[in-house]
Amino acid sequence: MANDPTSRHPGGDNQGEGDREAAENYNEATREFVQSGKVEKAAERAAEQDPREAGRSEREGREHAREEDPAVHRDYETPVK
Repeated sequence: MANDPTSRHPGGDNQGEGDREAAENYNEATREFVQSGKVEKAAERAAEQDPREAGRSEREGREHAREEDPAVHRDYETPVK
């Protein structure tokens, strides 16, 4: 299939970095999600949330992330370079 003349990608399926087919699929799925109305519903729910509760939820989520691999120390307060 690597030399299939009907292939959209001459020379095979490997496109290296910047896979155009994957980007097209992602963009299409994103458009469908936005048009579905789910974004507006999620934004409305988020706007109704108490900011203190949101902060607690975020801290709790970060704690879970830290627990995933105890051998790895992650400093979530320092920006990644």
